[in-house]
Amino acid sequence: MPLPLLAVVAAAALLVGIFSKWFHRKSIRQVRGPPSPSFLFGHELALSSQEEVGGLESEWLREYGPTWRIGGNFGTDMLMTADPKALQHIYHKSGYNYNKRTSDNFMGQMMGGPGIVVALGRDHVRHRKIMNPAFNATQLKSFLPLFQRISAKMIEQWKAELLSSEQMDVMVNKWLSRATLDIVGEAAFDYDYGALDQGGASPLGKAYDNLFKDVSFKPSAAAAFFRATWNYLPTAILRPIEFMPINPFKRMHDLRNLFARYGSQILREQRIEVDVEKPSNSKDVMSILIKANASADPKTRLTDAELMAEMYTLTLAGHETTSSTLTFLTYELARHPDYQDLDSLPLTINAIKETLRVHPIVPQLLRVAVKDDVIPLSYPIVSTTGETITEVPVQAGQVIMTSFASYHRLTDVWGDDADVWNPDRFFRPETGKHTNVGVFANLMTFSAGVRACIGWRFSVIEMQAILAETLENFEFALPKEKLEIIRAPAGPLMVPIIRGKEDLGTVMPLRVFLVQK
Repeated sequence: MPLPLLAVVAAAALLVGIFSKWFHRKSIRQVRGPPSPSFLFGHELALSSQEEVGGLESEWLREYGPTWRIGGNFGTDMLMTADPKALQHIYHKSGYNYNKRTSDNFMGQMMGGPGIVVALGRDHVRHRKIMNPAFNATQLKSFLPLFQRISAKMIEQWKAELLSSEQMDVMVNKWLSRATLDIVGEAAFDYDYGALDQGGASPLGKAYDNLFKDVSFKPSAAAAFFRATWNYLPTAILRPIEFMPINPFKRMHDLRNLFARYGSQILREQRIEVDVEKPSNSKDVMSILIKANASADPKTRLTDAELMAEMYTLTLAGHETTSSTLTFLTYELARHPDYQDLDSLPLTINAIKETLRVHPIVPQLLRVAVKDDVIPLSYPIVSTTGETITEVPVQAGQVIMTSFASYHRLTDVWGDDADVWNPDRFFRPETGKHTNVGVFANLMTFSAGVRACIGWRFSVIEMQAILAETLENFEFALPKEKLEIIRAPAGPLMVPIIRGKEDLGTVMPLRVFLVQK
């Protein structure tokens, strides 16, 4: 299609899409919320550009309760909720009746290709059915020696750098990112990425470094407007956007092209090694996935493009989110040195749970109602007319922003000290015992329901192993220079950044000391 004609068609489709969204304004007008600061952006630009994750949401939570209305782009209304029963309904009880928003799915497609992350409905069921055998509890426990071996390698490299000194400054997030990248390489594909051996020179390690900050940190008004239009355009018009010469898109393309070189080699080697007619000793995720895929009904098998996308997704999600959580965990241990003596499994698990609660790497997700529905509430709210509301009717197409960060700070669920990092709260029998949500400890960090993170058990076991091995050898402390770490929004994730030194990118400098045994 010629470019001028494409522009006309896109403009027409955009106007039709925006006009149709106005029909959904009446559905939630009775819900109170802050006045929209902008017709074009509503509160969306402010949320993605705020200095620290959860700042605005905390104010709104105090003012309106766990459910409120905010402005969306182009004059639309969005429902925002941290209500446990609402989260349970949307994620656990509604199946695929709440989908991802078009712009989020399109961004996921650009970053990872046609994998499980962007699959919808029956297509998502097909992906998950093939991938499930590789993520059962028994299979994942077999990875524990691998987690311990890679952790030990990182520890030995720290010791080598210490030499005769008893302490040193470490950029913890960089090291943990390399370790988790090597772990996911071997566990998922039986492939050594060599991130720890090559240090900062690892091609994949360099490509992933600061990825989300570079692509999504504090978007400009122009970038936010451009992305907002995606929600109103048909897929055929969206596809050419992926190839526009814009830096964030180029960054994603370069990473996918780099990974394609690794992925195609891995896929070829795995297919040679895996014989579907014979029992296999291969325990890595991809070999199990290939075997399950070859044994499946041809109509439900994953294509090579989808297999490559799963590999990309596993690498990105399998190391970035885990290393970020561990980064915030070591930061909290440096701030609370009394908790560094985690000499029992329950203490270690509680420290992980509490970090997932206080620092949810994915602090919020957007969902769109596929059909008209009624969302129940645990906590009644007061309407714009002064009435008490116990449920919110929504129309098909209504956008809902589910705030996991706000849910994790509800005092009724987590206690009066919900704003404080305190692993001991998980020894209290009442902690989190409100409404069952999530897949782990009533937390929403791994999402929930049919679209819950398929690798959540992998991540938890991996964090336990790395934490145990590290604390057996080192203690953490804050750096001598007083630095204020903020939890900055970077697209779908939050990342640690030093206030006033944003140009340094994603960083977490800590001091480490050898444990005196």
